Amino acid sequence: MAPDELDPQVWKLFDAYVHGALDRRGFLEQAARYCAGGLTAAALLGMLQPDFARAQKVPKDDKRLVSKPVEYPSPSGNGKGKGLWVEPADRKGKLPGVLVIHENRGLNPHIEDVARRMALEGFIAFAPDALAPLGGYPGNEDDARALFGKLDAAKTRADMVAAAAFLATQTTKIGTVGFCWGGGMAIWLSTQIPELGAAVGFYGSSPTAEETAKIKAPLMLHYAENDERINAGAPAFEEALKKAGVKVQVFHYPGTQHGFNNDTTPRYNEAAAKQAWGRTVELFKKELASARPK
Repeated sequence: MAPDELDPQVWKLFDAYVHGALDRRGFLEQAARYCAGGLTAAALLGMLQPDFARAQKVPKDDKRLVSKPVEYPSPSGNGKGKGLWVEPADRKGKLPGVLVIHENRGLNPHIEDVARRMALEGFIAFAPDALAPLGGYPGNEDDARALFGKLDAAKTRADMVAAAAFLATQTTKIGTVGFCWGGGMAIWLSTQIPELGAAVGFYGSSPTAEETAKIKAPLMLHYAENDERINAGAPAFEEALKKAGVKVQVFHYPGTQHGFNNDTTPRYNEAAAKQAWGRTVELFKKELASARPK
């Protein structure tokens, strides 16, 4: 069964599953009614799980890049944070930086690959791991989601602010980009960091109207068409942005599911993902490159 042949309800169930509203047993029980042709609910779930190796675009040892794990101080959060630092191998002097923020599974192989992709665009990319206080990404998505639910939300937010501050000390100007949980976090950071150069959210949750009024950075918002949970808050957010006079670009991608940029899963939509990524890089090159040393 191809992804586009799945009943729309399956995607809703899967979205509920990956965001903690439905456990594994609940997904299997409810998804079974949409299986046909010998396909079991367990096989269906397996089909929807990520395949990191197949989707890797930039090898870990790519000679064009220097990649390394780093620690950074987070006195208001968990004391210290960890993440993946990636920069062009031929870097001379400081460059603009982009904070790459993961989904609700921590710094998994997919987001590490996304950080490498961003570094190949000429930026220093830093991908912090919110799960670092609990040992980091555990190696599979189910355990990662379970760990994510154990995080102290306030300390995690402080860790992300500290990650941005750490990146800013070693770059000329920074932007943020995030996906799902990270999409909401990337935009939220724009409410906390007035000097942020730009922020991009892929299908992320919206900040409050009070927080939105604090945004100074240019924003870019990418939304999937079939994403009831996230899209429910989008109109009010866009209205708050308009009221606050924030410079923003909003894009809705027809025929897409939540997570359409993640090329490790069947939710991936190649055309939409390429367009959204191109727009994102273009924004960063416009808004951050002005700080690049001559």
